[in-house]
Amino acid sequence: MRLERWGMLAALAMACAGCVTTGGDGPGANLKPDSKADERRHGAEVHTELGTKYMEQGNLEGAMGKLNKAVQFDPTYAPAHTVLGVLYERINDPANAELQYRKAVELDPKKGDPNNNLAVFLCKQGRAGDAKPYFDRALADPFYGTPDLALSNAGTCELKAKDYDGAEAYFRKALERNPQNPDALYQMANVLYLKNDAFRARAFLQRFDALGVSSPDALKLGHDIELRLGNGEVAQDYAKRLREKFPDSEPAHALEATARQ
Repeated sequence: MRLERWGMLAALAMACAGCVTTGGDGPGANLKPDSKADERRHGAEVHTELGTKYMEQGNLEGAMGKLNKAVQFDPTYAPAHTVLGVLYERINDPANAELQYRKAVELDPKKGDPNNNLAVFLCKQGRAGDAKPYFDRALADPFYGTPDLALSNAGTCELKAKDYDGAEAYFRKALERNPQNPDALYQMANVLYLKNDAFRARAFLQRFDALGVSSPDALKLGHDIELRLGNGEVAQDYAKRLREKFPDSEPAHALEATARQ
């Protein structure tokens, strides 16, 4: 649930939403390009999808080869540049990752997904101020399918910059769009706890729990909220769940370290 856990696979899925499917009965199985430009675009789509699959399988070198092929086929195919950005992040090359994310935005300047992806990348680099215009562009796209995710991402960015009021405003807007957005619910609980409003924080965490979602960060937060409210037994129940479900997690280790003090 932390900023650095923003899903690369989600970016991959959005980047490849328009990719063809090769083989079998998929939507691109019998696609026959009508022109040289169509052939180039088709080749870029196929190699982007293959590169995405290789990355998901952990074959990063193979993914790089396929994605470079994709941009050779069609340098104007924005999803290929997005997935290359994800891959460069994966191999800890932020300079080239930024170049690829910016290229995707340059090619699709008004589209929500590439703007959101660049904004998330910039925020992970600690550049919240630079990220905000791209979140705004993503949200200005009337055809953007997941505005609540971009709003939640923007809130997490503000939270990392310690602008708690700004973060809360974004999370509230995300929940107006999708009241069951689990990340926005968790983060609302988190930011309210940080603002010393444990009572309202508890309400949002209960809504998060009602979704049947579980994470070590959320369980640790539940423990801390209940302790602040003076509910020791409920806090211990959260601690027990954390130790049982995520014994090797960082929050579980932090809880154990606190208990030993």
